[in-house]
Amino acid sequence: MGLVELAKIAGVSVSTASRALSNHPRVARGTRERIVALAREHGFRLNQTASALRKQRTGAIGVVVPLGHEVDQALSDPFFMGLLGGLADALTRRGYDLFLSRIVPQGPEWLDDIIASGRVDGILLIGQSDQIDVIERVASEYARMVVWGAARLGSNQITVGTDNLTGGELAARHLIARGCKRLAFLGNPDVPEFADRYKGFHGVIAEAQGVQDTVVPIHLTVENAYQEMRAYLESNPAPDGVLAASDVIAMSTIRALADRGLKVPTDVAVVGYDDILLAGYTSPALTTIRQDVAYGADLMVELLLARIAGKNVGSVAMLPELIVRDSA
Repeated sequence: MGLVELAKIAGVSVSTASRALSNHPRVARGTRERIVALAREHGFRLNQTASALRKQRTGAIGVVVPLGHEVDQALSDPFFMGLLGGLADALTRRGYDLFLSRIVPQGPEWLDDIIASGRVDGILLIGQSDQIDVIERVASEYARMVVWGAARLGSNQITVGTDNLTGGELAARHLIARGCKRLAFLGNPDVPEFADRYKGFHGVIAEAQGVQDTVVPIHLTVENAYQEMRAYLESNPAPDGVLAASDVIAMSTIRALADRGLKVPTDVAVVGYDDILLAGYTSPALTTIRQDVAYGADLMVELLLARIAGKNVGSVAMLPELIVRDSA
């Protein structure tokens, strides 16, 4: 029997079960005694598990994808696949296994439960989703975690990602230089990375003469993005330039524009974000803001191993690059 199964039998979270077995003062005495009794009854090996939790030497790193804001998003998403591949390669080169979890958060302790299970030596978190408060709380107590996401001053998190503010600025300047006047940001600005992209995008537009922008809160999945952009175009004038929060949204947008008889880039210039592998093979080929995912993945692993070794490291925001192709 494992810790997860014991927690289910006891009717508590994995983190509570772990704390009870390690005699943590935060667990009420009655609860602690009940869990210990259940562990003995079911042959749970207390000493071995406690030792593993203390040493945290499993030879595996947890790669966790929280999907609080996009519960339908699959791990087959092109951006996830690119980053996961890079992480898998980087971990393999350093002798670690990868333990992958796609999580739709249920309650505030989902991240605590993963840590308390004792199955991984550290965690690489892909994205902050709408779970920034949970991640911040855990990061204040748990050092063995590195997050792909947006950096914030004074944050407990060690993050790796692109300077999203600059990425948004690059896209806005490019579209304005093309003569675009009615711009739109396509994506959910509540997501930290997307919020920074829009902030940079809007900041440039606010300083330009005769240029306006709007936000269209489109989801990340291919079909949802397509249907939502179609619905928007049916009831609103088309913008003449857009920054999509991801390349997947950009590709879905190009399809929706074509359905309305609008040509890219003649009628609407489209800029994506990420530069996934398929970006150069769309029709028209996608202009986008490149994130160096391969380098970022390797850097995440390096920073995590440094944290596991007890070293102090800081967050890294990589510089984005505007890749000009045919769509804008």
